[in-house]
Amino acid sequence: MTDSNIKLRIAGVVRESIVDGPGIRFVIFAQGCPHHCEGCHNESTHDFKGGYDCDLSRILAEVDKNPLLSGVTFSGGEPFSQAQGFYELGVEIKNRGLDILAYSGYTFEELTKLAEQDKYIEKLLDVIDSLVDGPFILEERDLTLEFRGSRNQRFLKMADYRK
Repeated sequence: MTDSNIKLRIAGVVRESIVDGPGIRFVIFAQGCPHHCEGCHNESTHDFKGGYDCDLSRILAEVDKNPLLSGVTFSGGEPFSQAQGFYELGVEIKNRGLDILAYSGYTFEELTKLAEQDKYIEKLLDVIDSLVDGPFILEERDLTLEFRGSRNQRFLKMADYRK
């Protein structure tokens, strides 16, 4: 079970989505983002002081209400700015047999470098199934891309990158 003292600072959740990853997904929007990408569709999630604190158990209780979910998406804001909390939540989600997709404004290579300073970034990378990485670049915006907003972003299956 997760550490009951850990909370996530979130902007909100969407209980069912078909646009934030494959299948029917529960989406958690992290509050706080250091990237401030021009044209970001979640600009209200940038302020680290915005949103609200939420217990992991409360999020899990909402996830548990829907037997149709195929996975959970960590969106933003920047989920890797709260790596420990999203890792702890991710472990519980995996225990429920659900897959995890995470969005990050960092590239995978930047995250692996940041993981040298924060072990929870590496742990979070280890628990997720898919990563959409890289900043949103307005000049590369492409609405035809599946689960991505700009052409520079990659949809990475994490099993291909594990040691």
